[in-house]
Amino acid sequence: MLLVADIGNTNAVFGLFGPEAESPFATWRLNTQRDRMPDEWYAALAPLFAAAGHTPTDVAAVVLASVVPSITRWLGAMCRDRLGVEPIVLSAELDLGMRALIDNPREVGADRLANCVAAFARYGGPAIVVDFGTAINFDVVSAHGDFLGGAIAPGPSIALEALAGRAARLFSVEIALPAKAIGTNTVTNIQSGLVLGTLAMLEGLITRMRTELGVEAPVIVTGGYAEVFASATPLITHHDPDLTIAGLRLIHGRLAARSGR
Repeated sequence: MLLVADIGNTNAVFGLFGPEAESPFATWRLNTQRDRMPDEWYAALAPLFAAAGHTPTDVAAVVLASVVPSITRWLGAMCRDRLGVEPIVLSAELDLGMRALIDNPREVGADRLANCVAAFARYGGPAIVVDFGTAINFDVVSAHGDFLGGAIAPGPSIALEALAGRAARLFSVEIALPAKAIGTNTVTNIQSGLVLGTLAMLEGLITRMRTELGVEAPVIVTGGYAEVFASATPLITHHDPDLTIAGLRLIHGRLAARSGR
């Protein structure tokens, strides 16, 4: 089986794929802990494998997309020591079947590359991917499937933490779409500014990017808070929760085919 992992700053999402399967057999979301050691990662994952009817030893290949170097190191050690597998660590230097047409391809996050690969395979190009994580990543895919660049904005959770932490009389609220823009209490005031403000930023950037592309490119949203925004604007055309791990599976398939395995 194939194990893929999308390691973000807040969450680590794992997907388990069977041979030739396009959809994950199981997915798991764990809290990102930078000091979690290899044996601790194994201890966290082993019960999840068991609940899915498998064991970690069923894994024959691993692909990691990580923006946290320490976790890349410790998960890599777990794969080698516990699973007996050398993981593929995703980067722009691998043969991804797409080009990163940006100033410095080594700077781009591995999750963004996986998103572009999956978006082009599933929806064609050009396309715009919006990934709601700790940050909101906007990834633009060309008509030929290349990564053209994008934008990075603060995610809702970061904005809320900053607001509640720096303003004495404000506090954390649920990140949910309010019924109207004019809030009538502190909770709905914060939700309006935070969620509808993020939505306005989202719509503005999508409109600008479509103008620069010269086409009404489809917009695919993924990530933790995508569900909050997916039905809030007609500019969003697809909600694809498994987009990143699907990209990792596609990349593994390409690399395995080229190596003859």
